[in-house]
Amino acid sequence: MQVTRVYTGDDGESHFEDVEIDLEDRGSMGRISALVEGKGVIFREVDGDYNLDFHNAPRRQYVVNLTGSVELEVGDGTRRLLGPGEILLAEDTTGRGHKSRAVGNQPRTCLFIPLT
Repeated sequence: MQVTRVYTGDDGESHFEDVEIDLEDRGSMGRISALVEGKGVIFREVDGDYNLDFHNAPRRQYVVNLTGSVELEVGDGTRRLLGPGEILLAEDTTGRGHKSRAVGNQPRTCLFIPLT
């Protein structure tokens, strides 16, 4: 399973990386990853007009899009579009951070899963 990671590089800027989560075949139970320790779940809903300037992730966390899409941008202008069902591993807790904006004036719901 692939997730998009945003992290702070040695240059103090945020960067994207595609990360593959290893899954083990468990037969009729499907394919399952190893346990990732977390602290809970935060539910979020934003309107379709949000446009956040550069900001850091408040903590290491997974962000799981449920509905709507988000466009993320890092300092060099690289952008990623994440839609429903896609997962972000937000680890840029230092440096300049990233931008987030709504796509198509559509509201968005997502889960934040803080990591230990």
